[in-house]
Amino acid sequence: MPIIVNLDVMMAKRKMRSKDLAVKIGVTEANLSILKTGKAKAVRFSTLEALCEALDCQPGDLLEYQE
Repeated sequence: MPIIVNLDVMMAKRKMRSKDLAVKIGVTEANLSILKTGKAKAVRFSTLEALCEALDCQPGDLLEYQE
């Protein structure tokens, strides 16, 4: 898939655990894991906004396009 999800990288930079982030943005750990592994077929803007707010980053820090 040409869209690469760098959520785990940003979480490591911010020293945030999956459990803490899931609680902070209001999703289950299972759903956060699906996002982290890149298996999600879609991401709601509200979820992306919550991730960016919780991790103090921009959407481009989390998502990357590679051919």
